[in-house]
Formats: sequence, C-alpha cells, structure tokens
Amino acid sequence: MSFNALNFTRRNLALTFPAAAFYGVRTRRLMALVIDLAIVSIGVLVLAVVFALPTFGLSLFFIPTLFPIVAFFYNGLCVSGPGMGTWGMQIMDVEMGMTDGSRVHFITAGVHAVLFYISTMFPPVFLVSLLADDKRCLHDMLADVVVTRRTL
Repeated sequence: MSFNALNFTRRNLALTFPAAAFYGVRTRRLMALVIDLAIVSIGVLVLAVVFALPTFGLSLFFIPTLFPIVAFFYNGLCVSGPGMGTWGMQIMDVEMGMTDGSRVHFITAGVHAVLFYISTMFPPVFLVSLLADDKRCLHDMLADVVVTRRTL
C-alpha cells in the first residue's frame, strides 16, 4: 500500500499517517544513504575517467565539485520520477513525497539533496529526527517533504 495517495496536512503528519508508515524509516534511510553514496561515487568515478582522457588528467582537479553535481541530478531525477525515491530508497522500501501529498518536483528533490549534504557538516542537526513524531530531519522540514515506508 502506498502512502502517497493519503491526503494530509503539514501540521498533523504524524496523526494522519498510520504508525507503520514511519516504522524503521530512520534505519532504512541510513542504509539507503550508504547505497546511494556508492552509486553516486561510481557515477563520479565514471565521469572523472571520461573527462580525464581528453583533458590529459587536468579535469581530475574538479572531482570535488563533481560529487555534489552528480548527487543533485541523481537525487532530483530519481525522487521526482515514478519510483518516488533514489535507488537506495527503493531498495530499502521508503519513498519521499511532499507534505501536501503530491510528488516531489525535480528542483525540490535536488535542493533536498543539497540541504542534506550541507547538514552532514553539522551532525547535531540530525538529532531533530529523534524529537519529531514523523521522524523528519531538519532538511526534510526545510524542503517540505516527508519520507514514509513504501509498503506496510
């Protein structure tokens, strides 16, 4: 059963979704992150090799900027697509939707990824998830998205 069809309001997320919608979401998101980091790293490696050949290796200096660009497009395309989540999220059986029940748009998904990578520089920010009933992180709240289990 998919939760994206439920109509819910921003103020009462935890009251509208059944408790099972949020069961194990934090753990599943962490595992999805590991999978997604591996996928994005492979994408960066492939792009680095492709760009390094014609530039005789000079493009390797730009690898640190490739990672956020690849992550932005990977997250944006996957989350705004029909799967409603990155490949890691789909494997771990979670999906992302807007708090008004609609699909996440490409720009919102990309901004969410950027906010996530910024928040990794400040690990105490993730403690917000422990206090929220709907288990949303601060970057989820800023991007106005909610992550739920895909199935019960």
